[in-house]
Amino acid sequence: MQNNKIEVSRSSVAVLRVMVSLIFIVASLNHLINTDKAVARIENAKFGALGHLLGPPEIAVMASGVVMLLAGIALAVGFKTKWAAILLIVMLIPITLTIQVGQMATVGPLFKNIAILGGLLFFVLNPKLKKQ
Repeated sequence: MQNNKIEVSRSSVAVLRVMVSLIFIVASLNHLINTDKAVARIENAKFGALGHLLGPPEIAVMASGVVMLLAGIALAVGFKTKWAAILLIVMLIPITLTIQVGQMATVGPLFKNIAILGGLLFFVLNPKLKKQ
């Protein structure tokens, strides 16, 4: 029988947690401080109508800012890492679909979000690494 165990250094897991969380913490501050700019990005996006599905985009931007800030901090410090990552995935998917998909001129940010999704999935799929 083959051993599927992979060893990962504690410091690499901590670095990954912090590095992935920083984009959400910074973005959350932008959502909370520059709400009008974030709403304008929704309004100008090809699929911006998705930003209106749950109500006024201003409320969605501010609510997502709060969730990204709290979940980003939780991920950074290793508190409820799996759940923080799940919350951030729940935020990342609609943001990516609304703002990035259909913006062929900005295909780089789309794949940046896909890479971030991969980092978050790492913590969802490896919950025992949360304190490392």
